[in-house]
Amino acid sequence: MSALLLGASATAQAQSVPVYLDESKPIEQRIDDALSRMTLDEKIAVIHAQSKFSSPGVKRLGFPDLWTDDGPHGVRPDVLWDEWEQAGQTNDSCVAFPALTCLAATWNPSLARLYGESLGEEALYRNKSVMLGPGVNIYRTPLGGRNFEYMGEDPWLASRMVVPYVQGLQSKGVAACVKHYALNNDEEYRHQVNVVVSDRALHEIYLPAFKAAVQEGGAWAIMGAYNLYQGVHNCHNATMLNKILKKDWGFDGVVISDWGGCHDTEEAIKNGLDLEFGSWTDGLTMGATNAYDNYYMALPYKKLIREGKYTTKELDEKVRRVLRLFYRTTMKRNKPFGFLCSESHYDAALKIAQEGIVLLKNETSPGLPKGEGLLPLTKEKLELLRKSSPLGGDKRGVRILVVGENAIKMMTVGGGSSSLKAQKEILPLDGIKARLAGVDVDYARGYVGYTVQSYNGVTVGRSLYETRSQAELTAEAVEKAKQADVVIFVGGLNKSDHQDCEGHDRQSYDLPYAQNEVIEAILKVNPRLVYVNISGNGAALPWIQKVPAVVQAWFIGSEAGEAIASVLAGDVNPSGKLPFTWYASLDQCGAHATKSYPGTWREDYKIIDEEYKEGIYVGYRWTDSRKIKPLFAFGHGLSYTTFELGKVSANTQHLTPTTQMTLSVPVTNTGKVAGSETVQLYIAAKDSKVARPVKELKAFQKVYLQPGETRNVTLTIGADALSYYDEATSQWRADAGKYEALIGTASDKLSTKYAFKLEK
Repeated sequence: MSALLLGASATAQAQSVPVYLDESKPIEQRIDDALSRMTLDEKIAVIHAQSKFSSPGVKRLGFPDLWTDDGPHGVRPDVLWDEWEQAGQTNDSCVAFPALTCLAATWNPSLARLYGESLGEEALYRNKSVMLGPGVNIYRTPLGGRNFEYMGEDPWLASRMVVPYVQGLQSKGVAACVKHYALNNDEEYRHQVNVVVSDRALHEIYLPAFKAAVQEGGAWAIMGAYNLYQGVHNCHNATMLNKILKKDWGFDGVVISDWGGCHDTEEAIKNGLDLEFGSWTDGLTMGATNAYDNYYMALPYKKLIREGKYTTKELDEKVRRVLRLFYRTTMKRNKPFGFLCSESHYDAALKIAQEGIVLLKNETSPGLPKGEGLLPLTKEKLELLRKSSPLGGDKRGVRILVVGENAIKMMTVGGGSSSLKAQKEILPLDGIKARLAGVDVDYARGYVGYTVQSYNGVTVGRSLYETRSQAELTAEAVEKAKQADVVIFVGGLNKSDHQDCEGHDRQSYDLPYAQNEVIEAILKVNPRLVYVNISGNGAALPWIQKVPAVVQAWFIGSEAGEAIASVLAGDVNPSGKLPFTWYASLDQCGAHATKSYPGTWREDYKIIDEEYKEGIYVGYRWTDSRKIKPLFAFGHGLSYTTFELGKVSANTQHLTPTTQMTLSVPVTNTGKVAGSETVQLYIAAKDSKVARPVKELKAFQKVYLQPGETRNVTLTIGADALSYYDEATSQWRADAGKYEALIGTASDKLSTKYAFKLEK
């Protein structure tokens, strides 16, 4: 009898749980039930912000508030409810992960997965349900202020790296908000730029990474970009949102406006915006009483419904998407636990940084055997340099001089929304001193750059105040260089305005401040110079032929100094590859060669029209088509060992629209130390009926090899790798005919090829 009573009680209890709270029910059924219970006011409330970074839940029904946070490279510190200033929390420090250019430079999708998982765990601990990232806008010009947040110039590389990142982040129950959708390639006039671009370039170059994030990664949120396309802002652009994103790609997530990216109530209603943030409440230049209720999608929207101009049809669709996001994040009870600043997260940040560092150049130097690169700075090599030094081979110890402001400057602070409150940041100078313990490491400032000590309440760890003149700083660096066996110059850009920074683009391709002058002066007294460039962009390097070793170190976060030092010392063999073309000068870049950047202002100076005249020829596609030799090619990156690729073989010479081709190439480590090489496959259309790039990246694989080890690397492609976007039919098309697979270790080092045909 008691058993019957217990069973009846359990049944009654189960029946009493409303459908929208019943986890045994399908999500769409739960959404239907929740939607039917919500009032008009509750529906309006959930589609716009209530604070800087949150939107309200439905407290009456048990839906908690939805908290977002900037998260390109780490979880941003908490700010005040309606201001950008720090909230003064003591538990909102984070691990600063490398910027996404560094992640892309690893060419290692497994690290993208690790990145997403680690960031997701940090976000969970901080109760963040949506991370505003990753960014996948294409690197169109090296002057782009926000390039460091993105994944380079190639749509295929960005696509392969964003998918595991999104999957890793969302595996923790935290939504990825992929940004900035789309064509966000300017910061200086980001609210006013109207991009004019061909359909073909749009679909072949600027959309593939977003499409992959949605269709393969399953992204739960997308952030609209500030700029306009076809004369309409992208945060409420019918073509971008309703047609391409939601209809063509089947996106079932939430479109979130960038902060202040919404400009019109009716466009927001009709054209696909789901959740509005930042309007009239930027906390810097404008504000409004009861601002959140006055958002475009708040009281103005409700007024239009009550006046009968709109039904709740569009509103219900927006709320449905927001509820779906709730069920995927805040309402998901079985989420994993979060961790903040854990040892595993620092390990992940370090590994990504080390694999992303690119050895651009490594030639011999006076005192070393012929063919022996200046790097790595092993104990044995340092001893050779000491003995052959003009200072004499006496019993003194090895002397290394570190020069440059970037050796002592925190790079986790500043840059806009990527600014972080890192629990720690190992600076390059400190990392070098720790790694080369026992070596006499001296320092000279060399130049003065950006000396502001704080950003949004986060203070840099080391004072950058300087009273000496540039002449005095140069003289000090030169004098100390005379006494050094090796000079390590740590320079590049920083995250101040008009460098690598949100809201502004660079004004010059040159290195800022007096870096070039100081380097030239040092080279006159000591040619044994290693240049370490810290940036998210390339730059003109007029002294490149005189400098034996050049390292691209990016903005690499908490473990920056450790990662840089481990590569310089040879404890880690560099394996990074450039995710963009490093131009010798700006005129090698299509956007500048066509004089289409930054565009032309209309007569009223409210809109600047920027036509992408280079079309599909972005990055290496442009330099290939014009037979231009850049400073460093896309995909370039050296190692402390050497590799040799053998002859490629394949399972067929005849590909069809429904089959795949698997190509295999043996890779041998022919050097003396273990290392990783990235095999890259490009496709060349030999008899195309339309204009095509000389070649396009379509597959890659990173392989780790011991000295003398050989391994077969396999790369698989289908007919989609041969396709282009046909503007006449608005469809992807692969024409039958002759093709070549070009395989090598950089876009300018393709040592083997394989001819094949695509059959009808």
